[in-house]
Amino acid sequence: MTDRRPGTAGDPQIVFDGVGVTYPNGYRGLSDISLTIPAGQMVGVVGLSGAGKSTFVRTINGLVTATEGSLTVNGRDVTTARGKQLRAVRSDIGMVFQGFNLTGRTTVLNNVLMGRLYSAPWWRTLLGAWKSDDVELAMDALTRVEIVQKAYTRASELSGGQQQRVGIARALAQQPSIILADEPVASLDPPTSHVVMEHLRRINGELGVTVITNLHFLDLARKYSDRLLGLRGGHVVFDGTGADADETVFESIYGRSLTGEDVLDATPNLETS
Repeated sequence: MTDRRPGTAGDPQIVFDGVGVTYPNGYRGLSDISLTIPAGQMVGVVGLSGAGKSTFVRTINGLVTATEGSLTVNGRDVTTARGKQLRAVRSDIGMVFQGFNLTGRTTVLNNVLMGRLYSAPWWRTLLGAWKSDDVELAMDALTRVEIVQKAYTRASELSGGQQQRVGIARALAQQPSIILADEPVASLDPPTSHVVMEHLRRINGELGVTVITNLHFLDLARKYSDRLLGLRGGHVVFDGTGADADETVFESIYGRSLTGEDVLDATPNLETS
């Protein structure tokens, strides 16, 4: 897979400077976030529902607009980007969604090729007349997440775990420098969740892609992240490694002691992979 990532590992890639988000209804999503995420880091964002995890992740690609401060990604100011500028920012950021966001009636390969939309002229996407280079990139992405054998299967025929791997492949087909994963394992059982997270970690390690994953389960975040960000009430209350996240830190993030609901492997199976 061709590398189009700017900069080198460790360079400042995402810079939050006093970022706040207030929604139109007055709800405060984030408050005074100031931190830097270097290129090539794998970050887990943890906290209770409503803590600001999704808001944090979605400000990075402009799906949520910061209303205070500044946010730069690969040297571009996301807070002021509009139209063509915002599309350029998003072209370098892959997104993996909790609900997979696949088109069930078409093939896995066609779903992954949607990751090439930014670089392809509209008429090719309308007619499905993809260039061979685009198809090769899509197939390579499917190979990386070990589901290339399903390339010509309808997406609706896949299990949830398989669909999420297709979602990762679609993001990877963009050749992004950053992948954002917003609750990517929320509807998956523990074994499948580990498979999905392992693929994300491998992409991070082998390709140097920055991966930022919004997670509820602390054990999963500790296992697969270089760095943990703990959010509570829209504030970052912890920024460190998993090894540093002891019981006191858990209480600062969650406002209570750790329970079985905060640990993935203590939850019931929801589906098979």
